[in-house]
Amino acid sequence: MGDYEHSATVRHDADRLFEYLAEIGNLPMYFEAMITAEQTGDSEVRVVADVEGERREGTAWLRADRQKRAMSWGSEGANNYHGELQIADNGDDSATVRVTLHTVRADGPGIRAGLEQTLANIKRQVEGSSTERTS
Repeated sequence: MGDYEHSATVRHDADRLFEYLAEIGNLPMYFEAMITAEQTGDSEVRVVADVEGERREGTAWLRADRQKRAMSWGSEGANNYHGELQIADNGDDSATVRVTLHTVRADGPGIRAGLEQTLANIKRQVEGSSTERTS
């Protein structure tokens, strides 16, 4: 069983950052290994991911709380997989993004690396660039 946590400071407005991260269509742009994500219900998302070289498809639940700037997600199954992303406003046009993850699958180094890469992806995409969509 494993509980994992990683955080990073991002130079971006906390509210705008949360709006970008909470947009379902943006999930594959920053969540490491996620290929596609499509909302199929109020809090249901269909995802396709590349997990250790294996394509996996399924549904997961995802909830966003804009007031708390928090997203939580999980999926049914033997791994008891669920996580949360929270954004704290640092008050200086920067925010701290914290991701926690719980799974009964014990693959510490791989999971830690995935969390670190996810936060690196977020930093790369939002620092010095717009989070607004362009057509």
